[in-house]
Amino acid sequence: IAAEPAFAQQRRSEQGEARREMSAGNILQLREIEARVLPSMRGAEYLGPAYDSPAMADRLKFIKDGRVMYVDVDARTGKVLRRSR
Repeated sequence: IAAEPAFAQQRRSEQGEARREMSAGNILQLREIEARVLPSMRGAEYLGPAYDSPAMADRLKFIKDGRVMYVDVDARTGKVLRRSR
């Protein structure tokens, strides 16, 4: 039996932490954050989210014209913290 890669274990741990925080009412649902951010990223393909539990932030990943872009969002408030272009 092959060992599970560490990054896969970490990703599941972050997802579990996000679910716990959301259930406790500490952070917004991902779909609510996406609904706020996606309209401002017209023309870019949405590649998906990642949750940073210590920062309580979601990082949404996009690609446009071969360039990867990130939007960091405070998961508690939905406020955009940073955009990379």
